[in-house]
Amino acid sequence: MSEVLVLVDHVDGAVRKPTLELLAIAKRLGEPSAVFIGDAGKTAEVAEKLKAYGAEKIYAVEDSQIKGYLVAPKAEALQQLVAKTSPAAVLIVSSYEGKEIAGRLAIKLESGLITDAVDVQEGPVTTQSVFAGNFTVTAKVTKGTPIITVKPNAATPEESAGAGTVEEFTAEISDAAKTAQIVASQPRKATGRPELTEAAIVVSGGRGTGGNFEPIEGLADALGAAVGASRAAVDSGWMPHSFQVGQTGKTVSPQLYVANGISGAIQHRAGMQTSKTIVAVNKDDEAPIFELVDFGVVGDLHTVLPAATEEINKRKG
Repeated sequence: MSEVLVLVDHVDGAVRKPTLELLAIAKRLGEPSAVFIGDAGKTAEVAEKLKAYGAEKIYAVEDSQIKGYLVAPKAEALQQLVAKTSPAAVLIVSSYEGKEIAGRLAIKLESGLITDAVDVQEGPVTTQSVFAGNFTVTAKVTKGTPIITVKPNAATPEESAGAGTVEEFTAEISDAAKTAQIVASQPRKATGRPELTEAAIVVSGGRGTGGNFEPIEGLADALGAAVGASRAAVDSGWMPHSFQVGQTGKTVSPQLYVANGISGAIQHRAGMQTSKTIVAVNKDDEAPIFELVDFGVVGDLHTVLPAATEEINKRKG
């Protein structure tokens, strides 16, 4: 059975959930092999986590030549691993960085590339949601090694022990790949809330907040949810782009999505319409969002949300 390479998405060795989803997909296509590019001291810890979710092999790439630069060295390391292993496919999380790595890798390998897949089945045949979610298409790479970026929440992580054999791999990074260097960085301020794309519950706010996200954040904290925002809220400067849900933001697929003061433009729908249960609060009873919801509340979010938050906290107590 051919190997399927999965690039590990992690923060200082803490493996993120989308990687575990990719391992579940990799099992459908062949033998899951994870590629960990990071601190050699974290390899054992990372390998234990990946092994528990089915990784048969873990290629450990020490990142001393890689971490001070942008994505080009990672693409070179993957290119060399592909040459060594001849995998059935390469799976990468569909983040901004992941898609850039995938694009560079596809050019280096002269292989086909599919981005933003929402499902991958044997073949590999991918499913994508396109044109703001209006169409669903299936696609297949016809040239070279299939390189596929997959959106978070496209699969459910499956706990099943793999062999977890660790193999160190030394990549030769060219000088050309080191021309864009990171000169400074700072960690994002911790909010104590779950990561937006991984959260089971998301509470989002839009133009109807008027820039006041306190009711949104209050309800989110009561529910243990992540906070999201519409493009209108982000464009108005009320929230950073990293909070944006939609076609040009992040795609979420939580168990519960609560949209507050969001009209439901097609751009926003594209980022959240696969949520399991959708609730909307909006003053306008003709807002397009109500066509999509399981439960709708016609009312002012500044009145409705604090009341809901108070009741939730009361019941929790």
